[in-house]
Amino acid sequence: MAFDLALTLASYDASALTLCSIGSHSALEVASGARAQGLKNLIVTERGRNATYDRHYARRFDGPPRGCVDATLELARFADVLDDDVQERLRRENVVFVPNRSFEVYLHQHYSYTEIEERMRVPFLGNRRLLRAEERDEPENQYALMERAGIRYPRRIASPGAIDALVMVKASHAKVSFERAFFLARTEAEYHRTAEQLIASGIVSADGLRDAVIEEFALGPTINLNFFWSPVLGELELMGTDTRRQTNRDGFIGLPFNQARALAAEPVRMEEAGHVAATLTESMLEKAFDLGERFVKAAREVDGVGVIGPFALQCVIVSGPPKDFVVYDVSLRIPGSPGTRYTPYSAYRWGRDVSVGERIAMEVVWARDAGRLADVLT
Repeated sequence: MAFDLALTLASYDASALTLCSIGSHSALEVASGARAQGLKNLIVTERGRNATYDRHYARRFDGPPRGCVDATLELARFADVLDDDVQERLRRENVVFVPNRSFEVYLHQHYSYTEIEERMRVPFLGNRRLLRAEERDEPENQYALMERAGIRYPRRIASPGAIDALVMVKASHAKVSFERAFFLARTEAEYHRTAEQLIASGIVSADGLRDAVIEEFALGPTINLNFFWSPVLGELELMGTDTRRQTNRDGFIGLPFNQARALAAEPVRMEEAGHVAATLTESMLEKAFDLGERFVKAAREVDGVGVIGPFALQCVIVSGPPKDFVVYDVSLRIPGSPGTRYTPYSAYRWGRDVSVGERIAMEVVWARDAGRLADVLT
């Protein structure tokens, strides 16, 4: 039976809402934000990956109060969260679920997006139907949304034989199927040479390369624009901006020229290792907000709901004149960087630093108190 939001909310105790997330990616953000706004939190963990949440960051009161995680629910595997007994446990806890990237990738290994949307019988903070748009093989995907919004994104290259510029190749990782492996190539010959090296080292597979996306490489610094669309306020916020640390790209940057030249044949891989807070020049802020507003409008045109809460446009700033954003990826849920609170943009708005996790909790509290939970949950 399809999930019914109205019936579920009618059965909930709105005074005891619990923010819940999969124990990976940004779960501590959710837990900390819930605590800051007086909400409970619950982290779903996978056996063998639970110590961060039920030990190191568990709330403790034996001495000075510390930690942010109220409770954990340990499962044999993350995908078991869709089991009927687990769903009933979450409903009893009045759970509002905050999906992160790990929720998508771990569950999508076992279930279709339609199954995920229908079998999750607890409310989502955000639009559960938009999660699939991050996948490039979905019909109404991020490229379709950016096209609808008139947002500039890298030119797609049809095949290795059509490479006519420096390109970024995005293929499924051979060992970690839900992750992507990246490499650069300037010609078809360089593409095949690098691909053979990565196949031999077990990074990619021939099957993964057949489904790879090839895009013209946008040259410039990367910046993630981490937005929040508030249905309660009817406003778009820039929560913060960050950039990524990537292996082995960042390793190359730190090498002296002679050592880097000696490794010229080593493929540049851009596996994510972490994030660093970064700021924009103030002259770029108006363009950033324009991108975010156009994306929100385009997403709403698809299903009448569109974006709710956090989303990110991952950009390269290319040289001009004038400088401009090229959006190379879209995140339609909470971003993975907790460092955005250390950029000044939330403080410019709220008078203090507000993390993405706390901003989510703020929206839930305001919607609850105004009787508008149905506006922020799906």
